[in-house]
Amino acid sequence: MGGPSVQLYSVRDAFAADPDETLRRLAAIGFRQVEPYGVVENAEALGAGLAAHGLSAPTAHAALAGKDQDAVFAAARELGIGVVVEPLVPAPRWQSLADISETASALNAAAEVAAGYGVRVGYHNHWWELESRIAGRSALEVFADRLSPEIVLEVDAYWATAGGEDAPALLRRLGERVCAIHVKDGSLATDATGQVPAGQGRMPMPSVLAAAPDALRVVEFDQHEDVFGSIAESFAYLAGARQ
Repeated sequence: MGGPSVQLYSVRDAFAADPDETLRRLAAIGFRQVEPYGVVENAEALGAGLAAHGLSAPTAHAALAGKDQDAVFAAARELGIGVVVEPLVPAPRWQSLADISETASALNAAAEVAAGYGVRVGYHNHWWELESRIAGRSALEVFADRLSPEIVLEVDAYWATAGGEDAPALLRRLGERVCAIHVKDGSLATDATGQVPAGQGRMPMPSVLAAAPDALRVVEFDQHEDVFGSIAESFAYLAGARQ
């Protein structure tokens, strides 16, 4: 796995102000991998900063629906990004089988475009895809059944738990489809308050990590007052968990 990664959205204010210094600080913590957002918008800063600080970006978040997908995947290829993850499809789109199937078809089509650039497509969940049930199953799993085999999932175990799901059991059911997990801990509040370093909140973190042993671990905070300090604590937790 090459050690943990970190979602740059966690430090979005610092990254917007000074991307090079932000990447330097993350590398100083010990990260060798990061997960960018806004691949096209940040392509220039990433191209310079990743190389300067010995970082790679195996995964990245970028909106795909209704966007210039060729531009996204071309930028990803240039930056060495292997998987472009759709970060969000809003909650109203997960309430019916017809809407879920339509989203799956759109992502399958995006994956065909991505393949031309040597890039894969993924999806990242929030809590609503687990909260919504279709014939007794989570909307996320109904969705996964309709995805092309080459599409992967980045499971945000924190949001899955907030949505009422047993995250380790979900990860085991999804199996090899899971290429990455967002490592996040806290109070499970859906307004993103109360997030804490990994291992310090309500998440069953050891069970989550054990349920997806080969998935890339991506540290993420939606918001936090001392985000660099807490990212460092999460990095240390994951380093200890690998012993």
